[in-house]
Amino acid sequence: MRQIGIMGGTFDPIHNGHIAVGRQAYLEYGLDEVWFMPSGHPPHKTDHTVTCAEDRCEMTQLAIQGYPYFRFSDFEVRREGNTYTAQTLGLLKERYPEYRFFFIIGADSLYEIENWYLPQQIMERAVLLVAGREYPKAKRPLEEQIAYLKEKYGGEIFRLHLEEINVASMRLRKMAACGQELKPFVPTAVWEYIRSHHLYEERED
Repeated sequence: MRQIGIMGGTFDPIHNGHIAVGRQAYLEYGLDEVWFMPSGHPPHKTDHTVTCAEDRCEMTQLAIQGYPYFRFSDFEVRREGNTYTAQTLGLLKERYPEYRFFFIIGADSLYEIENWYLPQQIMERAVLLVAGREYPKAKRPLEEQIAYLKEKYGGEIFRLHLEEINVASMRLRKMAACGQELKPFVPTAVWEYIRSHHLYEERED
């Protein structure tokens, strides 16, 4: 059975932290591939205007060049309306019943997952791989949160062990809006794309 990691997110923009997490998941858990899957219309992203799917997909493809075990997937962006993780994983299981899926998320998402659409189905349809450290506002330590969710939902949840990378897409958008260079934080090809397409200029989100 092929083991496939799913790196989802708006990737607005994709950055070196995303690449490092995907690589660690591949190495640490012996995955066959990691699919980078930009989200279509994420219902929880209401704090800023999401860059068009075409640009986000192009940046994602540029970022993963040179990694033979990374694969770009437009599975979510081709769907209409809001895209929910539970639905995406259900459709993937239908299309690829012979695959075992590993859904890669940050620690902050693990604390919030019970507020997501049908969390039970998410944990039934994929193994969760969790990157990151303790969430400052969390009511319990990360290991206790993992144990709690495993007990309540019967899911498989494992941690990814890699050094914390202090970079976030929101910060990068603000930096770009101020004319700052993003090259230390994103793959060179992504930075060149951002500059040539004038993304995030004059934006304050």
